[in-house]
Amino acid sequence: MSVKFKVHILVTSLALSALLSTASYGQAAPAAASAPAKVPASAGPAPTKIGLVNVLEAIQTTNEGQKELDDLVKRFTPKQTELKNLSDEIDRLKKQLETQAGKIADEERNNQVRAIEAKQKVLQRSYEDAQAEFQQAQQDISARIYQKMAGVLEKYASSNGFAVVLDVSGQQSAVLWGNQGTVITRELVEAYNAQSPVPPPKAPASGAQAKPSGAAANSPTAQAPAATPKKP
Repeated sequence: MSVKFKVHILVTSLALSALLSTASYGQAAPAAASAPAKVPASAGPAPTKIGLVNVLEAIQTTNEGQKELDDLVKRFTPKQTELKNLSDEIDRLKKQLETQAGKIADEERNNQVRAIEAKQKVLQRSYEDAQAEFQQAQQDISARIYQKMAGVLEKYASSNGFAVVLDVSGQQSAVLWGNQGTVITRELVEAYNAQSPVPPPKAPASGAQAKPSGAAANSPTAQAPAATPKKP
């Protein structure tokens, strides 16, 4: 079974409504017998448009997000190779032990079994450590990009008359349905790329099968293969 590092990019509590200065509420207490406040003639109606955005998808499909995630996968390639080599060694020792069945003393067999189990524990610990480090690095990437994306989102939403923008990337999203015309994920990515110095990813070589860079649009994850930790 092939084990893959799965990216669960966790954007902590995206309180987008707090980021969007779409409304302000006065808190001054009314004076006794004062006349009702008049709305200035120049003030227009409050915006009513509601936008939906998949923040995780937006982060990972920006030019910067794709580059950061691709670089992260490359950075973990040596660790992937190390884990695979250890896994292959364990498989080799197991097969060797099977071929020696009935040919070696019980004590020798038990020694080999203990040696294999020790290597399996090392593999499992190394895999878990690498996975945790990989996921933390992805969370750092997500948080860093979102800090800049929040300003782009606020500017885009204000300029286009949105009253509220809701994030639909979480599995427990409160949005049960939304017209596709209200989804602004692509527009947010384009606005972010427009102000980012990071160029778009290079196109795959002619005739080569294109591979997703960073994350797929419908499943915002990036993956790096790892060795398969064997159970003792």
